Amino acid sequence: MFTLIKSFKIVAILEGISYLVLFANMLLVKPFHSEIYQTLLYPIGMTHGLLFIAYVLLALLVGSKLKWSFKTLGIVLLASLLPFATFYIEKRYLKTAV
Repeated sequence: MFTLIKSFKIVAILEGISYLVLFANMLLVKPFHSEIYQTLLYPIGMTHGLLFIAYVLLALLVGSKLKWSFKTLGIVLLASLLPFATFYIEKRYLKTAV
């Protein structure tokens, strides 16, 4: 059975991957294959959006459970906006929190 923290770890990694896939679609596919870009945009964007919402909600729940300071919670939430940052959060703040 998954714990709240394990779920957050998985969502953090998946959110980071979906962010990178969204960028790859925009930067690598769009310039050369506009029709493929349009086809992929909705499913990738929707997936990323749902994972982003799950990341934020789980960050609030895990932060409450682990009694994170306001600064730590802010860093974890800010990480959802930066490419690769959720991978850092997973390693830095969640590695020992199982």
